Amino acid sequence: MSQLSGMTGFARAEGRQGDWNWTWEVRSVNGKGLDLRLRLPQGYDAIESALRDIARTAFTRGSIQAGLTISRDETAGSAAIDEKRLSALIEASVPWVAAGKVSPPHFDGLLQIKGVLKADDEIDADDRAGIERGLLTSFDTAVRALKQAREDEGRALAEILLRQVDEIESLAADAADTASVRIETIRDRLAQRIADLIGSDFPEERLAQEVAVLALKADVREELDRLGAHITTARDLIAAGSPAGRKLDFLSQEFNREANTLCSKSGDSDLTRIGLALKTVIDQFREQVQNVE
Repeated sequence: MSQLSGMTGFARAEGRQGDWNWTWEVRSVNGKGLDLRLRLPQGYDAIESALRDIARTAFTRGSIQAGLTISRDETAGSAAIDEKRLSALIEASVPWVAAGKVSPPHFDGLLQIKGVLKADDEIDADDRAGIERGLLTSFDTAVRALKQAREDEGRALAEILLRQVDEIESLAADAADTASVRIETIRDRLAQRIADLIGSDFPEERLAQEVAVLALKADVREELDRLGAHITTARDLIAAGSPAGRKLDFLSQEFNREANTLCSKSGDSDLTRIGLALKTVIDQFREQVQNVE
């Protein structure tokens, strides 16, 4: 069954290959699109494209930061010298020394030549392919753990959003009940105002015409019908699961549009109060929607 996913979470995964061990830390926050920022040690650019593919497979939205730390065991062997390269350099120098063109090479001088003395964090070419495969596997593990964390957040968000949709529905029903008695209210108020201004000698037919005009201007049935349709759509989107964040964000704007129109047409304090309460809940709904993938 599909479910909503949030966009906030943290995950960690570790791996090991021979003398090398590493840790991935992946965290995610809200984002309009998918933005993956990688912090990789120097020399690991070759796997960046594959890392991005893994993230795109799992997520559609969110600002994600992924950091890799990798190190070699302190007890790793003393094979920090490339003996083959060192021997090749010594053999290559023999004819030059014999011809008196150069002095015999010194050991400390040979160690300064690039590639002879390897840094502790330098990976042998034979080991690199295996380590890179391990790094991708560990990253995939971290991404799946992050996805689970975001889904846990999504379950909580779904409950909050559904409660807010229920509240919107309840307020819309209150607005409908209030609006249903508004024609009589409009007539009574208009008749009273006319009586106060010119007395009771006012044609009943003319009063009915004026009431009809005011009632049409104040009619909110279309707004309430659209609110009802939006409520159904919201529940369907939440039930369908992510990716739904963008659609829910657009729907919250439509909710707000109808609430604004309802308030602008309101002619009494009760309907205004309901309209303002609707706007408050809709704002809360939209705020939560920003967390949905």
